[in-house]
Amino acid sequence: MTDIVEQPDLTVCDREPIHLLGAIQSFGFLLSVATDWLVSRASENLVEHLGIAWDDAIAQPLDKVLSESAVHDIRNRIAYLQGEDSVERLLRVQLKPDAPEYDVAIHFSQGMIIIEGEPSGPAGHDDIGITVRSMLMRQSQAGSMQNFRLNAVRQIRAITGFDRVMLYRFDQDGAGEVVAESVVSRLESFLGLRYPATDIPKQARALYIRNMLRVIADLDDRGSPVLPAKDIHGQPIDLSMSVLRSVSPVHIEYLSNMGVRASMSISVICEGRLWGLIACHHYSPLRPTLEQRTAAELFGRMFSMMLESREREESAAYEQRSRAIADRLMSVVAQDADLLHNPEWIGETISAAVPNDGVGVYLDGKVSLSGMAPDEMQFRALVRDLSTGAASQIVTTDCLSRLHPPAAAYAERAAGMLAIPISRAPRDYVILFRTEKVRSVRWAGDPQKAMEEDANGIRLSPRKSFEAWRQLVQGVSEPFSSAEQRVAEAVRTSLLEVVLLLAEGRENDQARAHERQDLLIAELNHRVRNVLSLVRSLISRTRGSAQSYEDFAETLEGRVQSLARAHDQLTVRRWGPAEIEPLVRAEANAYLGDNGDRIRVSGPQVALDPVAFNTVSLVLHELITNCAKYGALSDSGHVDLRWGVDIDGSLLITWRETGGPPVRAPERKGFGTTIIERSIPYDLGGRARTTYRLTGFEAEFTIPARFITIGAGVVSGSGRGEAEPATSIENFPRSVLLVEDSMLIAIDVEDALRALGAAKVVTASSVRQARDAIADGGLDFAILDINLGSDSSLTVAEELQAQSIPFLFASGYGEQAQLSPDFAGQEVISKPYGRKEIVGAIMRMRAAR
Repeated sequence: MTDIVEQPDLTVCDREPIHLLGAIQSFGFLLSVATDWLVSRASENLVEHLGIAWDDAIAQPLDKVLSESAVHDIRNRIAYLQGEDSVERLLRVQLKPDAPEYDVAIHFSQGMIIIEGEPSGPAGHDDIGITVRSMLMRQSQAGSMQNFRLNAVRQIRAITGFDRVMLYRFDQDGAGEVVAESVVSRLESFLGLRYPATDIPKQARALYIRNMLRVIADLDDRGSPVLPAKDIHGQPIDLSMSVLRSVSPVHIEYLSNMGVRASMSISVICEGRLWGLIACHHYSPLRPTLEQRTAAELFGRMFSMMLESREREESAAYEQRSRAIADRLMSVVAQDADLLHNPEWIGETISAAVPNDGVGVYLDGKVSLSGMAPDEMQFRALVRDLSTGAASQIVTTDCLSRLHPPAAAYAERAAGMLAIPISRAPRDYVILFRTEKVRSVRWAGDPQKAMEEDANGIRLSPRKSFEAWRQLVQGVSEPFSSAEQRVAEAVRTSLLEVVLLLAEGRENDQARAHERQDLLIAELNHRVRNVLSLVRSLISRTRGSAQSYEDFAETLEGRVQSLARAHDQLTVRRWGPAEIEPLVRAEANAYLGDNGDRIRVSGPQVALDPVAFNTVSLVLHELITNCAKYGALSDSGHVDLRWGVDIDGSLLITWRETGGPPVRAPERKGFGTTIIERSIPYDLGGRARTTYRLTGFEAEFTIPARFITIGAGVVSGSGRGEAEPATSIENFPRSVLLVEDSMLIAIDVEDALRALGAAKVVTASSVRQARDAIADGGLDFAILDINLGSDSSLTVAEELQAQSIPFLFASGYGEQAQLSPDFAGQEVISKPYGRKEIVGAIMRMRAAR
């Protein structure tokens, strides 16, 4: 049986006219202007913002209520509006001479121009575009989907200041789950809690799609009515797209029961549907400025697009693999129709695309069952019920007993079903079953709304408890995802095609299979032709210069491995420019092992694009190979490999061998010498010159500037790889205070601290926040950004020093940071920094004790 809580009638909530409340939040004002630019409506609090009573503003030209320059700006901005679901904004507008600046939002409603204004906040450090660009850059670098979601809520919280920011995802039934959260340390986590679909009425969900951002600055704000309440036609004002729309009484009660005083929500819309919300809560009044809200909304729109793209990529990759399985299924069954009566084979084949626990096949009146499935009699009864539905339609459910009540008797074996019809008459099916998944669902309070009676009669009241409440769900399986259903549709099409083709004759089926095979062979031939040509050339040239089979095998293997090593390094760089030094080190270590330090390298940090990188890797391989066989490295000599950038931007590389046996020019040039002398001129349009001096072989190469990317720093030392700095440390502090005024830097350092072993990281962007964190106690360590905009963290350092809490400074000035004598000798790390720098600093601090 399915243990599912029955919900009361929700039509009262669903009929609440939340867009026709007739009032706005009082931190701003509203004007409704007709197309003749006469004021038709105004909020009652207009006098508090513009110094003119609302009834005095009615029927006045707009330029009598606002300054001419403000009206001019508003008129120009209206040209950008795209219909009634579009909102345009003007920031820092002077609505009256010598008056404070206001932020203005404009939209159309019922043929009117709606103008809303609110006081501007303090000027930000960056404009909206720069802020959102930085946020999106961090989003794009998130590897996993979980980090992608977590980055979003952390960044929204950073720019808005809310106590809690959650990413809330809706499931197929409309219920929501908190899948990512950023919250201040003193509050409990809501991560993983579920909220019933009834918490958000239907009309609210529809409004979330039209108006992506909603803010409530103060739950106790009684609002300001828009007057007159009805127009000449007796209609109230439609505030669907209003940025100041007041709050419905039911929602006020709901938030009040949660202890929330201010909130904001940003819609996450994927493929035109409401995927979820970025929900923000604050436990005291809070009004993010319109500038901050605009940045948050723009980020929300871009986040929705990036999320949709990621989900689409994952779905496309899954479907591509699964459709290949469907193609294989079709081709195999076309050759052996008896496999359709083998449910074990069908189950194994389809399970790779659509995971299941059991399979039932009904074909031409015959039944085949495998795995966790009902018995034959129960299966035939299920097929009879399915046959009463629409033909050629896939049927899926995670609770089979809802569609087919007799299934309750075998719910523990087959609780969910995906039925794939493979013919029209008689109705044949392949049915995938999933077993019951008994699970405990954590709701944010009892999901059942209470019926209460008040002066207006019986009504639905919002839930009053939001403590975690567990519900045992039985008789339900893991649902079949939309991607799995699309794959099932592909399987249905394939199987139906097979059945039809079998009816037309095996000969046509085999001809089609051969045609598909020929196409596949042609495609494979096209894809590998260049690779085979390159390998063939290497084999041919190596064979021509080899003295023995062993020499041939060793030389060929070395050249192929050289290309492979270059390819590996380019792959790590995502096929972008790759540095020379790691290439030299890889070649030296691969061929010389512990003697790699006999190749001394020096030069600036330089990277080569993939074409040049592959060419240079082969040249270096041949240089090192020849040197180890016949040159300085065959004896006790050394190689000096240097490079520099010429005045025209080209790269000059010199190779000089010393200390080896006497050198003389070879009588016959082998393939290796050809690679050294001709590859760079031929492939890159550069130059190559070789000299066989008695004291050692020398070579000079010039690579054109178009292949070069110049970095910062200088490379020197041997070709041997140096030991990597430590990235971990024992007994890392458990509770760390991070004082940093840059949001993005703080997020990166917080991730590094947690990776090193910190169980708790308290971030502070100001001296006041840092002092509050110290007062809360429990800190083991601190990292202090010296310069905090107009303030300094030195006073924080004094408090830490007084409490004997170890700390280090971080600064963009590094060692040149100006510290007072009280902190002479204090450890300072330079920005940018990460795990290695933090570990190194702590190790130095411990060693100095």
